[in-house]
Amino acid sequence: MVKQIAVFGASTTPPDHPDYLAAVRCGSLLAAAGFAVATGGYGGLMEAVSRGAAESGGHVVGITAPSLFPSRPAANRHVSEERPAPGLAARIGDLLATSAGCIALPGSIGTLTELMMAWNDAFIAALDGSPAHPVVAVGPVWAAFVDEIGVRLQTDAALVTCVPDAEAAVAEIVRRVG
Repeated sequence: MVKQIAVFGASTTPPDHPDYLAAVRCGSLLAAAGFAVATGGYGGLMEAVSRGAAESGGHVVGITAPSLFPSRPAANRHVSEERPAPGLAARIGDLLATSAGCIALPGSIGTLTELMMAWNDAFIAALDGSPAHPVVAVGPVWAAFVDEIGVRLQTDAALVTCVPDAEAAVAEIVRRVG
């Protein structure tokens, strides 16, 4: 069975933005490493990751939330399999439960919510000695955020691996997931 990696990222990043091109590369590298990719299925960096994975022959799952986003007609055209979720928590829960690890690309409050839920899952796993799925965050914004939250909330910031770019994120996933 092919392992799946969840990738979170901004929904509004345009195709000519450097973050979009990096997300295409991320999807491509994940597919080339033999992973399926799961995203929220819509536009921006979700579409970019989906595009990169699809163009490299990978399977792409889009876990959408039609009731939350009625203005978004359907998953982006690169999604192989769309799975609608009834709400935001269920959507993120499905992304995490079906994936062997996750990568947070640049984003906004939605990406922050996904990163925090993944971090919390890793924290809970550590409490009972279970192996945590890797949580990898890309870029200086997430690195500063993780450091600050780790200090202010006195929690284990090492549960989130912060890396500078998509290539390093995929390398970390390959190293830890296989």
